Amino acid sequence: MKKVLFVVLLVASAFPGVPSVAALAAGLAFALVTGGVFPAFSKKASRFLLQAAVVGIGFGMNFNSAIRSGGAGMAMTVVSVVFVMFAGWALGRMMRVDGKVSYLVSAGTAICGGSAIAAVAPVVKADDSQISVSLGTIFTLNAIALFIFPPIGRIIGLTEIQFGEWAAIAIHDTSSVVGAGAAYGAEALQTATLIKCTRALWILPLAFATTLIMREKGAKISVPWFIVFFVLAMLINTFMPQCEAWTAFVKVVVALSKQAMCVTLFLIGSTLSLSSLRRVGVRPLLQGVALWVLTAAASLMIVMW
Repeated sequence: MKKVLFVVLLVASAFPGVPSVAALAAGLAFALVTGGVFPAFSKKASRFLLQAAVVGIGFGMNFNSAIRSGGAGMAMTVVSVVFVMFAGWALGRMMRVDGKVSYLVSAGTAICGGSAIAAVAPVVKADDSQISVSLGTIFTLNAIALFIFPPIGRIIGLTEIQFGEWAAIAIHDTSSVVGAGAAYGAEALQTATLIKCTRALWILPLAFATTLIMREKGAKISVPWFIVFFVLAMLINTFMPQCEAWTAFVKVVVALSKQAMCVTLFLIGSTLSLSSLRRVGVRPLLQGVALWVLTAAASLMIVMW
């Protein structure tokens, strides 16, 4: 019976429009209630889909748009990424959070949410429970940000450009950045999207830096080829002559990649157990909240100044 339920939930998570948080929650609920099934299959399939989804997302990005975000946006991006990674490391040490979970939460906060975690997780050899807790933390805060940022911006009196800059730096995932920007205004949407593209480009150097820093002593450096393919997909989309057929192809690939991410989250969640969740604890969520509040407050002060 539970095998049938697993297949039904797996297929449901692949349907368009299913929220990432819902897919992860369904996997977690299934694992905690039934004890889980097909652990070996779920682990292998989630790793493959995770990397494939990252590459597919690259087809929906434009390199030139990221560059056009301008010098101020680029400088703010560089400073924010370095600041968030360092602050995340410090908070993780202070709160005694598992090192890999702390690194994943920091990467998701610094760059582009789930995509950054998906890119870095295989490099640090994070297990399913570490990935799940990190993604769950980021997605929860990401959903909250989508609803509270526009009202806060209006109360404070931010211009559309100021709000776009703030949203791009302080909100984790690209989809929520775009949603918050659109809710605030057309100019806010454009500013937020362009700066967010610049942040997303940091996936590549972060993945390679992670490979160099966190590899085991004496071990060979494993090149994260799927990140190379991610950048290649982005460059192909940027310089490919635009036509209706190509535009339709890109839409399909990006849509499939997002659904692949949902399926991945369900598979990751379905492999968890109470013992693994107890091992990780509540500290990663506290770290994620503290880092998010610190990032949002600091970036807001800089934008207003």
